[in-house]
Amino acid sequence: MSNLSELMANAKRLVVKVGSSSITGANAHQLDALVEALASSHSDGKQVILVTSGAIATGMPLLEIDSKPEDLATSQALAAVGQSRLIARYQAQLEKFGIVAGQVLLTSEDLEGEETRVNAKRAMDRLVELHVMPIVNENDTVATAEIRFGDNDKLAALVAVLVDADVLVLLSDVDALYTAPPSLPEAKRIETVAFADDLSGIEIGGSSSVVGTGGAVTKVSAAKLANAAGIPVIFTSTPNVAAALNGQNVGTLFEAAK
Repeated sequence: MSNLSELMANAKRLVVKVGSSSITGANAHQLDALVEALASSHSDGKQVILVTSGAIATGMPLLEIDSKPEDLATSQALAAVGQSRLIARYQAQLEKFGIVAGQVLLTSEDLEGEETRVNAKRAMDRLVELHVMPIVNENDTVATAEIRFGDNDKLAALVAVLVDADVLVLLSDVDALYTAPPSLPEAKRIETVAFADDLSGIEIGGSSSVVGTGGAVTKVSAAKLANAAGIPVIFTSTPNVAAALNGQNVGTLFEAAK
């Protein structure tokens, strides 16, 4: 078996992260296929925890706001409006597979304090024991500028460490890490990144999305954070999620520290 097929075959607990631009706006249809892939892994007996962005992006058209706001108060208002709609979309799709969703909203303070961190882990452990699929997002409505995670890639890595995940899957608009911008003809997919590999020669861009906060930079940083805790990371595009969860040779595998 390849590294990916063996890795996914043996993985029991998975954390999957999806960004705003992958499931809102023109890509809103991708949420259905994402849920179907997650439900398939769930039915195979794996414990699946989803970390999702999208509350603010979901709220924007409802309040007729065209671009991501710069002020915190408007972002908080959009999150308050959009979060319930977002979780309702997930639950409506999950119900088709007989799966119940459990909403978990976190701030960075929740994962910094010993008591709140233990409580968060206990809650998610119990949810998966009850065959519920936890859906985690940053609690944007109450998070201040000082305590924000900054992006949900970091949140996903911290959640993966918190729950002792076997694999973290980071989904993006790009299907893998490349040796150069993917639009260039000389760009080649990097299949595997060892923990000790130097990526300084790789040209990594940030987010080009009008609704997202992350990009390849944040995903590489999050991957290294999870790798340091012994968790391998698969980085690929949202349309490739089913292939990734089935252990097919897609995306880039960031190998965990030994």
